[in-house]
Amino acid sequence: MSDNTLKNLELTADIEHHQLGMRLDQALAEIFSQYSRSRIKDWIVNGHVKINGVVVDKPKERVLGGEHITLNALIEEETYHQGEQISLNIVYEDDDILVINKPRDLVVHPGAGNPNGTVLNALLYHYPDIASVPRAGIVHRLDKDTTGLMVVAKTIEAQTRLVESLQLREITREYEAVAMGIMTAGGTIDKPITRHPTKRTHMAVFPTGKPAVTHYRVMEKYRAHTRLRLRLETGRTHQIRVHMAHMAHPLVGDQLYGGRPRPPKGASEEFIQTLRDFDRQALHAAMLRLFHPITGEQMEWHAPIPEDMQQLIKVLQDDTKLYQDQIDW
Repeated sequence: MSDNTLKNLELTADIEHHQLGMRLDQALAEIFSQYSRSRIKDWIVNGHVKINGVVVDKPKERVLGGEHITLNALIEEETYHQGEQISLNIVYEDDDILVINKPRDLVVHPGAGNPNGTVLNALLYHYPDIASVPRAGIVHRLDKDTTGLMVVAKTIEAQTRLVESLQLREITREYEAVAMGIMTAGGTIDKPITRHPTKRTHMAVFPTGKPAVTHYRVMEKYRAHTRLRLRLETGRTHQIRVHMAHMAHPLVGDQLYGGRPRPPKGASEEFIQTLRDFDRQALHAAMLRLFHPITGEQMEWHAPIPEDMQQLIKVLQDDTKLYQDQIDW
């Protein structure tokens, strides 16, 4: 599979007679259903579409039926990636989509420092035909050490519709996390996120960033930590981690945004050691809900909390019970 090279796309078709009166972008999205309407609209605006040999650059142009369409545009092709025999924890599968429960230590897409050994390489091995789908069908990502549910499209049509659903905020993704500090109530964080101006591996809240919205509620409070349930409205890189750090409640174990472990006074040796040993962000994609891109059926999956987070939560609960009489929240 290839990456980041441009290839020329040439498509031809005739407008169907039943499409009389349709907008041009609407008609072409119906004919070339493997591409999103927004992409087709861009191609029209940029002069890549001809009707009967004449360039038409207005998406709202009405069609009559019978016109001959030619579309010439450049599209990205991906650099070559090879399939690798990496096991995947498959939660659900049909002809169009795949839902996996990603473990920690697994990068989703090859990049600097991780040229292989990724979810994408695993997908190419298990489903060779997925090489024809952009990004091997990957619709959204999870950070390397974030565990949990991800949906993958097995066809171009499924991917196009899932990407549109994501943009329309029709896909619900809920996470569980353990944050530092005591949070008394739930709420919404609506803060734009962009690349950090000096630390290139970090993201940061900044006024000129892209809109980012995270909803959260308190599931359980401990002496010096809080267990949260979070729902993403947008999907920026590191969004939950950045938003929680911005709130001065970074996630336990977050190597980029978290800082040192903060055990409360009188914590047991087991408690302190568990915090020290927890070397990834305590973040798990626990629930995924979407409309199936082909059938339209609403579907929902749940992934149990992984063992390392379960152990962390148990230690926090035990410590809280021990000091119950001294807690005033």
